[in-house]
Amino acid sequence: MRKRIVTLGEVMMRFSTPGHERFIQARNYDAEFGGSEANVGVSLAYWQQDVSLISALPANDMGRAAIRYLKTGGIDTSYIQVQEGRMGLYFLENGAMQRSSKIIYDRFDSVFSHYDGQDVDWDIVFKGVDWFHWSGITPAVSAPAACLCLKVLQAAKRNGVMVSGDINYRRNLWRYGKSPLEIMPELIAHSQVIIAGLTDLANCMDIHDTDFGQACEKAKEQCPAIQVVSTTERDSLSASHNKLKGILWSENTLIHSKTYDMPNIVDRIGGGDAFMAGLIFGLMHRTKQEALEFAVAASVLKHSVPGDANFVTVEEVDQLVIGENVGKLLR
Repeated sequence: MRKRIVTLGEVMMRFSTPGHERFIQARNYDAEFGGSEANVGVSLAYWQQDVSLISALPANDMGRAAIRYLKTGGIDTSYIQVQEGRMGLYFLENGAMQRSSKIIYDRFDSVFSHYDGQDVDWDIVFKGVDWFHWSGITPAVSAPAACLCLKVLQAAKRNGVMVSGDINYRRNLWRYGKSPLEIMPELIAHSQVIIAGLTDLANCMDIHDTDFGQACEKAKEQCPAIQVVSTTERDSLSASHNKLKGILWSENTLIHSKTYDMPNIVDRIGGGDAFMAGLIFGLMHRTKQEALEFAVAASVLKHSVPGDANFVTVEEVDQLVIGENVGKLLR
């Protein structure tokens, strides 16, 4: 059954060094578009859900190219504001073996960072919508983006929309004079489903606990709307070889997924977004255990796909969950 989903977030241009070259070596870069919430939306649209993105892009060829990319990915772009300004950028150096990957952000003063959504009737936007997704990256970008995020969350709540938030603490982005603890608790309070590890809960909710289950109970005490808290556990043996599993807390119960070994990673960027999209899809259509297994399998497959977005089908994810056609040549 198709569901209507709205996401909010910045779309950026991603520049990656070819292969595994270092920044200091690169003479050219592979360019494509990405962004956490857009990545989630593209996955869900690829799985035959109706997805709209709230964002802002520059009124130039780069902005138009980004909109074309989103439309090609199945995203409704009617809620994207186009105005004068610059696009946010990020640069990726893919690590290998024991050398870590690196990201450099260049998103200060972007069009999205100034977008306040003042002229939008958000109640109309959320009419008939089933799910809204946001991430902690948006309120970290700028004060206007944080205000926009709260405004949109309030509209989602007024309209009875299910809300998920990927807390996604990024210490390098909080540079406009506010700390996460001043902003994030109010935003999280509007959410029923959150993705958060212990570091996220410590920095964004002031919950300091070494036990994930106990930390989730404290989060629920602070924000009673929370119904589900989930996270992934990654064992990084090297930049090219990780192990991954998922954990989901709900109703004071912890659910664990199986663990996947990923020895030859192609691109780990967007792996968390693939997990988030898988969890949203699973919680809308399946049991909590099935949702967690689907989310982790979707994330694992993303590690085999170059770029930000996870272009894998529901059938491919389900086959990985049950161990069918893994690594085979399909004709």
